[in-house]
Amino acid sequence: MSFRIGLVSVSDRASQGVYEDKGIPALQEWLASAVTTPFEIVDRLIADEQAQIEATLIELVDVEQCDLVLTTGGTGPALRDVTPDATLAVADREMPGFGEQMRQISLKFVPTAILSRQVGVIRKRCLILNLPGQPKSIRETLEGLKDGLGHIIVPGIFAAVPYCIQLLEGPYIETDPEVVAAFRPKSAIKP
Repeated sequence: MSFRIGLVSVSDRASQGVYEDKGIPALQEWLASAVTTPFEIVDRLIADEQAQIEATLIELVDVEQCDLVLTTGGTGPALRDVTPDATLAVADREMPGFGEQMRQISLKFVPTAILSRQVGVIRKRCLILNLPGQPKSIRETLEGLKDGLGHIIVPGIFAAVPYCIQLLEGPYIETDPEVVAAFRPKSAIKP
């Protein structure tokens, strides 16, 4: 079973070519370092328009058959930040723990992390996660926070992603434990 990942960068200016998108390259680089299971990426760079975000998420799940969709950008309180609204609009179920953990990680760095509206949802058999827009924040959110010796202080959200996808009857995903260790109960670990 192939593992398909949709990447969506939501940015008015990057989608218009005003500046270079940094979200998708940061996600591609992190996934290449963390995920050891072969995967395919389908990416989209779009404007911060709710109808366009909704249509893109639906396409990636329903047509492209992605198992995981990661969005970056458009999660703050500004009037143009509508990524969470679009994500919730296409969701079958919400996974509130993902948003809670993303804010917990970011709060270790900035008090304004409480302004983030990032969400995690399920559409059909796909997990959709709204990530921050900055490459450093993307890595910290996915990987978690480590001390100087590399021990986890605050777990990153990606530690739970492989098991969530497994529960949704998606592919069995493995990660490089040096980057992020996928967590599963012993009964769900395949030899």
